[in-house]
Amino acid sequence: MASTPLQSTTENLSKLAINADFASSAPNLQINLHLLSPQQIELAKMLLESGQTHLFEHWPEPGVEDEEKKAFFEQVDRLNSSYPGGLASYIKSARELLADSKTGKNPFDGFTPSVPEGDVLTYGDDNFTNFEDTGVREAQKAAFVLVAGGLGERLGYNGIKVALPAETTTGTCFLQQYIESILALQEASCSFSQGECQRQIPFVIMTSDDTHTRTIELLESNSYFGMEPTQVKLLKQEKVACLDDNDARLAVDLRNKYKIQTKPHGHGDVHALLFSSGLLKVWHDAGLRWVLFFQDTNGLLFKAIPAALGVSATRQYHVNSLAVPRKAKEAIGGITKLTHDDGRSMVINVEYNQLDPLLRATGNPEGDVNCETGFSPFPGNINQLILELGPYIEELTKTRGAIKEFVNPKYKDASKTSFKSSTRLECMMQDYPKTLSPSARVGFTVMDAWLGYAPVKNNPEDAAKVPKGNPYHSATSGEMAIYRANSLILRKAGVQVADPVLQVFNGQEVEVWPRITWKPKWGLTFSEIKRKVSGSCTISQKSTMVIKGRNVFLKDLSLDGALLIDPIEDAEVKVQGSVQNKGWILENVDYKDASVPEEIRIRGFKINKIEQLEKNK
Repeated sequence: MASTPLQSTTENLSKLAINADFASSAPNLQINLHLLSPQQIELAKMLLESGQTHLFEHWPEPGVEDEEKKAFFEQVDRLNSSYPGGLASYIKSARELLADSKTGKNPFDGFTPSVPEGDVLTYGDDNFTNFEDTGVREAQKAAFVLVAGGLGERLGYNGIKVALPAETTTGTCFLQQYIESILALQEASCSFSQGECQRQIPFVIMTSDDTHTRTIELLESNSYFGMEPTQVKLLKQEKVACLDDNDARLAVDLRNKYKIQTKPHGHGDVHALLFSSGLLKVWHDAGLRWVLFFQDTNGLLFKAIPAALGVSATRQYHVNSLAVPRKAKEAIGGITKLTHDDGRSMVINVEYNQLDPLLRATGNPEGDVNCETGFSPFPGNINQLILELGPYIEELTKTRGAIKEFVNPKYKDASKTSFKSSTRLECMMQDYPKTLSPSARVGFTVMDAWLGYAPVKNNPEDAAKVPKGNPYHSATSGEMAIYRANSLILRKAGVQVADPVLQVFNGQEVEVWPRITWKPKWGLTFSEIKRKVSGSCTISQKSTMVIKGRNVFLKDLSLDGALLIDPIEDAEVKVQGSVQNKGWILENVDYKDASVPEEIRIRGFKINKIEQLEKNK
């Protein structure tokens, strides 16, 4: 004989050793308990114990919207299982952080800031090239992790950010550039090995609901840009529950009373995802030593990676943050050593709007000021981290990848009793060192911004409002930064590269250097580039040069126009003599002109390819 709803509820509760009275505070839930599995009953009990009875106030009697009730608990299960410590832990942390926010508690109370230990590198000198060589050797013992959960909407681009061209001379998108850089590192690192090298560098991409499917499509439609599909792993981050008030009551979706509002938790989730995936252990067992984290739209990053990895290996850093010189009070976080009155210390990123008042409050009346170098002694954090794998696993075994969170509610008024809209807890990848012991070796590596930092994160309208002299961080400035870096690198290698001219695109005044690009396999390190350039080479400002082959050598080249070098199967090509033609020119386009593709109009220019010389042998 079939059991009655009351009998099935009693049986489930008895299996869990739960008294039916646990739901007395939520009578609408209590009458629906028989619909739930034992696991869902446990989740219901956790929600009630965490002060979430309001979630069930609207529940109708059994037989009405039963499937929606089950779907509610399926979402609760996902939210519970994807957060380290579960939803109860999330709600508990939320209450504490919201209470601190309401009272205005300073998270840095008791801490005194000082400048941490680190290396400041100068591109192209002996010290730099030595670090580069060390980094290339170490690369075969590294794994790379890209956090790519964001869409390009903030840029005025509707695709995923990693699909955006880093530059339009070749149309190479960010993801292709990153993969080709990792493959070039892999090959260069293996060339240092005695005998055959079979090791493939693992590449992980953290995606989100917004980007996961489109990232897979981008990879598959381009044959993974030359990487073995087995090298690439995608880890999708889940969202976290939104909070309605200072009591951390979970926010119900306004369009669906059986759904909890959710929002992204931040890129700090990458640590918990890596831990739960089991990949860290696999890498450790395979003899890997380093994990490198980077973000989705910095076209210069891999010019800085080899030397920074060399610093990590030489200094034996557990954590190494890539950094750039920053002006005092510049709107970029500063890498800072914080020492507490009780003896605790940590080296972390401190946001610029917190660093200056913190310095003033701890015996530095002038706050954040430039030193004799013309820059703040606190280098600018660019959210690129190199972690030593062994200590990283030890730490994550304790924390399960949970990162110190923060909350940023938008209050309705000064009483701070209610929010304008729901909020949520957030975490950042670079806050990983906050839980480390004082004995952890945490440092930084500073390189010039022209070499390693040109993020693309602002749309044309916002970029045009940036005060003159400050970085635009737009698609326009990001592309121009690639040409500038390549031009300056060739200058260091002995090429006479003409000075740039100033032009205005989408309301942004930028330096326009010769449009020089090369595949990472041609020039991964300075010593490699220097070896491939000889004699007296000159490149005019109007010129474009694209190098696609590995074994391309420039000797006594005089370029005034466009030159494309695309050898067949990496044949050796020597390029010399005079090349002169009408070249490729930049033409202004209006970012509001809908007849122009988004990825072009957000730059404010298109390339008119009038004439070029193509060499393939």
